Amino acid sequence: MDTTRTGCFSFQHFNFITEPLIFLIYSPMASSSSSSYRYQVFLSFRGEDTRLNFTDHLYEALRAAGVNTFIDDDELRRGEAIRVGLLRAIQGSRVSIIVFSRRYGDSSWCLDELVEIIKCRRTVRQIVIPIFYDVDPSDVRKQSGSFGEAFGKHEKSFASNLDRVLRWREALTEAADLSGWDLRNTSNGHEAKFIKKVVQSVSKELNCTNLFVALYPIGIESHVRAVNSMLDVEPNDKACVGIWGMGGVGKTTIAKAFYNQTDDGTFDGRSFLENVREKWSQPNGAVLLQEQLLSDILKSEAHVGSVDRGIKVIEETLSCLKVLILVDDVDHINQLNALARHNVWFGPGSRIIVTARDKHVLEQLEVDAIYEVKEMNGTESSELLSWNAFRRSYPREEYSELSRMVVKYCGGLPLALEVLGSFLYRRSVAEWQSTLLKLKRSPNQDIKKVLRISFDGLEDDEVQSIFLDISCFFIGMNKDYVELILDGCELDAKTGINILLERSMLTIRENYGNDQLMMHDLLRDMGRDLVQEKFPKEPENWSRLLSPKVVYDVLRKQTGTKYVEGLTLNVEEAKKVSFSTEAFEKMERLRLLQLNYVQLNGSLEYLSKELRWLCWHGFPLAFIPNNFYLGNVVALDLQHSNLAHVWEEPKLLEKLKILNLSHSRNLRQTPDKTLLEKLKILNLSHSRNLRQTPDFSYILNLEQLIMMDCESLEEVHDSIGLLQKLVLVNLERCTSIKKLPNSFGKLKSLKTLWFSGCPPFENSGDFAAMIFKSFKGLSISDLRPSRIVTRLRCYNIIDTLIVGDDIPEGFTFINKGGSICVDVPQRVNCKLVGFACCILYSLVCGGRNIPPDLFYENQTKGIRFKISSNLGSCGNNQLWLRLQKNGCRSCGNKGLKLESGDKFNVSFSGESSNTTGKKIGVFLLWEKENARC
Repeated sequence: MDTTRTGCFSFQHFNFITEPLIFLIYSPMASSSSSSYRYQVFLSFRGEDTRLNFTDHLYEALRAAGVNTFIDDDELRRGEAIRVGLLRAIQGSRVSIIVFSRRYGDSSWCLDELVEIIKCRRTVRQIVIPIFYDVDPSDVRKQSGSFGEAFGKHEKSFASNLDRVLRWREALTEAADLSGWDLRNTSNGHEAKFIKKVVQSVSKELNCTNLFVALYPIGIESHVRAVNSMLDVEPNDKACVGIWGMGGVGKTTIAKAFYNQTDDGTFDGRSFLENVREKWSQPNGAVLLQEQLLSDILKSEAHVGSVDRGIKVIEETLSCLKVLILVDDVDHINQLNALARHNVWFGPGSRIIVTARDKHVLEQLEVDAIYEVKEMNGTESSELLSWNAFRRSYPREEYSELSRMVVKYCGGLPLALEVLGSFLYRRSVAEWQSTLLKLKRSPNQDIKKVLRISFDGLEDDEVQSIFLDISCFFIGMNKDYVELILDGCELDAKTGINILLERSMLTIRENYGNDQLMMHDLLRDMGRDLVQEKFPKEPENWSRLLSPKVVYDVLRKQTGTKYVEGLTLNVEEAKKVSFSTEAFEKMERLRLLQLNYVQLNGSLEYLSKELRWLCWHGFPLAFIPNNFYLGNVVALDLQHSNLAHVWEEPKLLEKLKILNLSHSRNLRQTPDKTLLEKLKILNLSHSRNLRQTPDFSYILNLEQLIMMDCESLEEVHDSIGLLQKLVLVNLERCTSIKKLPNSFGKLKSLKTLWFSGCPPFENSGDFAAMIFKSFKGLSISDLRPSRIVTRLRCYNIIDTLIVGDDIPEGFTFINKGGSICVDVPQRVNCKLVGFACCILYSLVCGGRNIPPDLFYENQTKGIRFKISSNLGSCGNNQLWLRLQKNGCRSCGNKGLKLESGDKFNVSFSGESSNTTGKKIGVFLLWEKENARC
């Protein structure tokens, strides 16, 4: 273990200076002027490796350039305690240069010194420049190679103090991630030229006026690297990149950090135009921004007089210059048209970066790439909060759980973490608890002010209404489902949702084919707060009511007014509550109503005739009475209802598109005599007493039929063949069903079909042939792959068990036994999109009847995965019929990656001795590209 060196000192035998003392000496709020620094550069290095060669040459070159540089054996005053002297030298330097050499990691002295340097980078914004002398940066970052060997020894030597070793690792990783210099990749390894470049760069760093980035720039480096990689084009090529994300996520901070890391000598001029949206709206704002751009780059005063004149001057003056221009917070294409419309305005090698909340603006500019800034992860969030609240990288022990709660509330938004962290600095545990309670009632105003900009920027009232509806009622719901409801409210839902997505006010979470609408919690809270603005003390006049306490109060006092457009009340099933229907009499504009497990006493005629969405789980009546007007309802969700039959009398519901009666255990009669001409989705699943499906001739536009776990269902109505728009049928675990109508063969749009858990059908042989015929038809003359692949949930179109004596006719590749190997043939202008697989096997009843598994393997590419079956019926001849997509979530994002020329293997395996594979068949499904397959 190294315990001596020249240039690094160990803190091993000393207790660290307490953090209050560090912050007392060099507060983060202290002036950054050169007069506040004792040294301009601190050199950290491993003496045995580089003291007599590279570091000595670098030190002399820095001194020759007039840079006041600290090197420990030359500057410590005789008799001064070396520990305190080093700390003061590190803290009192504007820049630290770390010379990483092969044995740097051996020295605990060097590593302790590095920890202090990284701490100063975080707390006093010290500039840290790593130099990789004879070591790979990845070895430093990952502690591999010589650094890995060193840490193997450290973990043994410091077994009783592994926290110290962990701090070393974290410091190395952070330092290696910084922008620095690698001797091996610079100046062809020529040391003298390399040192000259380093000195020039440091001198410019010391002399230039950088932009303030952030007091605690946690996680910024990775974003800067990502943006830089998008700008990594040929030196003379021009590039334009957009930085996009929600308000407060750190777009401007990233842009500033990028600006600071660029070498001023690389460009003929640089300009950072900050807060363009705000400045543009001020008197003569556009002209002032144009003049700032010209002044920054030309380094002289500029006067243009008008926007049109400014455009001409920019184009003519800068067309031959290599420039770096950052345009911050743009919200309209006109701003870019006047400042940096196109790369042709600027010379070869120019770089333009634009930050915006609205992705569409960046697309209008036709940027070369768009970098989306995501929220911070949990580790970064905790660290940023801790620096602001505790002035260190982790929370104090008694605040640990409270810090976790604040981090969760902030949802990775840097703005919120900084605002709340600063507010909570030096506050007691009781004050933290009080603040959290207050945040549950209403958002912090400083955070809300920034987020509100995005809402106010929605110029269309319809889009604002869509945002408020989603924030109050529809977060986490299926995008298509919500669009149907909002369209029924006479809102342009698709366009509105796309605008919200472009402006980062909404996101989509894919969940096995289910696109869920998601929203940041702080945006959600802002939206819910906005509905109260006009009448802050009069909740009965709020446009949307969703606080249980407020809803209880309004319904009990019957104070609701015409301003109420939406209301939701979710009650636990065991705690049903009741209100009078007269409480709704004055809510004549009520569009959206959710009353889960609520009892209403009185006539339902008092409910609004403007209802578009009614979600009433646990609906208490045996049928829907005639006086309950549902003529405008688009989505009717009555899950877990007490319905025995749906309507008191037949109805014409011409606007209803979604009917969900699932888990209605008393339901015995489907709505056969009701004309539902626009119905698209019918969900009757888990209705245990239902014996037959509806007569589908009344619902000819149906697209999805969901009847899983209807255990008494015996018959599917023959009229199902009339449903030319039906794309999905789910009859999973309908254990009493005996046969399927042959009219299934007429379903031309069917894409998704589930029968797993059903018993063998009486006509399963014909049915198997019919289904496979449709596969074959899709893959030969009239190939339409969208009929197969589009809207697949998870991975399959069909996964079913049927009775049969042999593989259906038409399977191209067939082999006896439990496996088959297929050489994927060449097909001109075709792409393999999937394959059908059929296995003939026997499962003898008795013993351990474990369902069989399928193994798929692309032997050429070395990709293998397993598909487990839940088809557990026993019998002598079973046919497991399955259609598999070439790429699927259950087997990785790209699945088997099958292509022409690959060797593809399918094998069948049953863990039970009662399972025997007899024959297996495969049929490949191709997609046309430019010609017929």
